[in-house]
Amino acid sequence: MPKVLIIDDDKDIAELVSLILKKEKIDSEIITDSLEALTKIEEGKTNYDLILLDVMMPNISGTELCIKIRDKVTCPIVFLSAKKELVDKMVGYEIGGDDYITKPFDNTELVLKIKSHLRLQSRSKVSKNIITIGEISINKESFEVYKNNKRVEVSTREFELLTYLMENAGIALSKEQIFEKVWGNCYGDIGTVAVNIKNLREKLDQENKYIITIWGYGYKFVRN
Repeated sequence: MPKVLIIDDDKDIAELVSLILKKEKIDSEIITDSLEALTKIEEGKTNYDLILLDVMMPNISGTELCIKIRDKVTCPIVFLSAKKELVDKMVGYEIGGDDYITKPFDNTELVLKIKSHLRLQSRSKVSKNIITIGEISINKESFEVYKNNKRVEVSTREFELLTYLMENAGIALSKEQIFEKVWGNCYGDIGTVAVNIKNLREKLDQENKYIITIWGYGYKFVRN
């Protein structure tokens, strides 16, 4: 269930919005103090799928709060404000807001806009977690590998190696680079890179279409 953070010093409005979202099966949390909201977001203990932010609040205004948190959260920030002038909306967008809804708001419009941003956020998360090149696809969240939509079992180390190669597709990577990135400070020697490359080829690339050897240097994952 998606989670929305409602930051509004008007508790009645915040609770109304929370009730509206609950009916749409959208979870929410209310914070009525902007300083408290800033502290909670900076601590990074809770991940939100969207932040609904009032503009006119004591201590820290919504616009100032947006500026402070914009580089700390990747989720959409939607302003909910009684300020209706075009310049106010322009400021909201310029400082990193993704949408601007004026009070009093229409319940249906509010829900539609929030759902639209949540869908976009969900798609963004999926696209970041899934990498597909040719017949091969990996899901970084579930640690799954597919070839032609059929799951292929790989070890954790093989998955990490494949991920590094695919994230850097088209770039020649030295054996030293690969070993340092994938194995780090773990015990072993650089020869283990070749062993794991061999295993990946047997499982995914028997025709050597994707994992190319750069003789005397390393390997490159190519797009086909």
